[in-house]
Parts: sequence; structure tokens; C-alpha cells
Amino acid sequence: MEKSQVIPTHIGFIVDGNRRWARERNLPTLEGHKRGLEHVEKMIEAVAKEKIKFASFYLFSTENWNRSEEEVSYLMNLAKTKMKNLGKTAKKNDMKCVFMSADNGKLDPALQKKFDEVEEITKDCKSGTICFCFNYGGQQEIADASKKIAEEGGEFTPENIEKHLYHPEVPPCDLIVRTSGEERISGFMLWRSAYSEFLFMKKYWPAIEPEDLKDILKEFESRSRRFGK
Repeated sequence: MEKSQVIPTHIGFIVDGNRRWARERNLPTLEGHKRGLEHVEKMIEAVAKEKIKFASFYLFSTENWNRSEEEVSYLMNLAKTKMKNLGKTAKKNDMKCVFMSADNGKLDPALQKKFDEVEEITKDCKSGTICFCFNYGGQQEIADASKKIAEEGGEFTPENIEKHLYHPEVPPCDLIVRTSGEERISGFMLWRSAYSEFLFMKKYWPAIEPEDLKDILKEFESRSRRFGK
């Protein structure tokens, strides 16, 4: 009897290398972001095909607001124009969409409305969940959870903090993949990454193709996960 493949329940992607991908091709750096978002759409289809229940994409961090005004403006407009397409792709694959964002008042209400629309059109999908981390920071998520607990007069236990994270129904990451050759997690899923496996790939995100997911899953299957045992 053939052994069944071990599939991660939740895989997180740190989308990195868009600008470097563009520079190496003598393209405007902002073009890399556009190509990168197109590859998020491809990967949504790929994770749905592989029956991965949760996939998170780190698209814009709370620290990314420190980038140039031109780049930030471009990224916000890109999200406004492309996010609905991502939602349609997710819905076509029966994948629900949720957004993880810091409550810091920095998002344009028009963009927040787009996020809300995507969540609405995919809310009844049952095959899996796509998490878009946009204006997200792992430290801020834990701080926001702690603030809610303090306001409720609750206990600061691991179980209670977990219940107050953004979208607490989203489980810990089994595997976190970062592209572009950088070997750090930059505040991504700090609470949910306690026992994650990590995979650092040299490819830039816009060069990632759905076929790469099969190699990623093979690598995950080769790992021995002990959870402290």
C-alpha cells in the first residue's frame, strides 16, 4: 500500500524578492510587485489543488510603511485594483479569504472596503482558507491580543492569548517558506511559528511557479517534527 503524503495544514509564505527580481531584468522595481501579486494568484490555485487547508501570504508588513511614499502609494493602489481578482480566484477554488491587519488606522478606508468585499464573497467557501497578511506585524498582533485581554480583565495565559489573535480560527503554521534567499521571518506569524518548520528558498517570489509547491511539500515531508518530545 502506497504511503500517503504528509501535507501541512497551514503553510505560510513570506513573499520576498519582488524588487530584486525586477532590477535583475532591468525593469522598474515597482513592476516586481505587480508580478509578485500575480504569482500569489497562481499559488492560491496551487495550494487549493494540493488540498492545503490554510495558506497565508505576507504581503505588506507594519514596517513597510517606512518605505518611500511612491512605493507605498503604488502598493496600496495595486492592492485596490488586484485584491478582488485574488478573491475571485479563491472563490473559484472554494477557498475562504481572511485578512490579518493591525488596527493602527493606517489603511485607506477604500482599501479596507475592498478587503471586506473579498471576505464577503468568499465567506461560504469550505475547502480551505487563504490569509492575506497586509499591514501585519507579529509583534503588533500579540500586543493587540494582550490589549483585548487587559480590557476584558482576563488572564494572560498562552491559551487566552491564542484566542485573541487575529482570526484565532487560523491554526499554527506547520511550514513557513521565505523566498529570495533571506533567512529571517521579519515578524511573520510570531505566535503561530513556535514549532514551524522553515524553508528558505533562493528564488525570488515572482519566479516561483506552482510546480515549486510540489518540491516544497516533498521537503516538508522529509522533516522530523518532535514538538519538544
